[in-house]
Order: sequence, then C-alpha cells, then structure tokens
Amino acid sequence: MAVSGDTGQAPVGIDELLERVRAGYRRIEAQEAHEAARTGEALLVDIRYAALRERDGLIPGALVVERNELEWRLDPQGSHRVPEATGHDLRVVVVCNEGYASSLAVASLRQLGLHRATDLVGGFQAWRAQGLPVEPTAP
Repeated sequence: MAVSGDTGQAPVGIDELLERVRAGYRRIEAQEAHEAARTGEALLVDIRYAALRERDGLIPGALVVERNELEWRLDPQGSHRVPEATGHDLRVVVVCNEGYASSLAVASLRQLGLHRATDLVGGFQAWRAQGLPVEPTAP
C-alpha cells in the first residue's frame, strides 16, 4: 500500500478529500446565505482572487480576504485578525468562485475552532445565477 508522508495513511484524491471535508458540516445555498448576511446572522467572506472579483463583481457587504490570508485574518486569537473576527462562535460563510476551494478553507477554519464556518454551494457563480445582489469593483 502506498503511504503519504509519515502519516501511515494512503493518499486520497481531491474528490474524496472534498467528500470527507463536506461530510463534517452543512453547506448552504445562495438564498440562505443572502438572508443570513442580510440579517447579520453570518459574515460572508469572499476568498476569490482579484482577477475574478474585478471580472465578476462583489457581493455587497462581503468581507474580501484572499485565500492565502484567511486563517490569519479570521482566527479570533490571532494578532493579524480583522475586526469582524469576534470569536469562535462567529458564523462564517466562505465564498469562492464555484464552491470547491471554499470547502477546503472551511476545513481549515474549523480546525482553528470556528465551529460554525460553512461555505456556499456553487460559490459566487451560484449567487449570481440566483440573481442576488452583485456590485462592480471600484476602478
């Protein structure tokens, strides 16, 4: 049996990894995410890279945090956290472009103790397809 690193476990493919990660929490649809953000029950966090935000626009009110900074910005105990990172009970909805990278990001946030972190099924593209609010990026 092939072994990955020193873990003693066989390597898994990305599809299996996503399935395992997603089995640990409930993902939400665009309409539910919109309502949760609108009522202040959740913080939407857009992790898409700049070119996608410039091309497709932004979700009004979403916090933009590049994926490579996400854990540092949302860790309530971290020295580089954003003001919105108020505690481990914060409900965070991570939004990527199509709903794949966000699932892996949620797994990382949950390891930091953000037990209510989830992601948007279908990502920004699903949000836009539902006709939910989108605003252009500033020039």
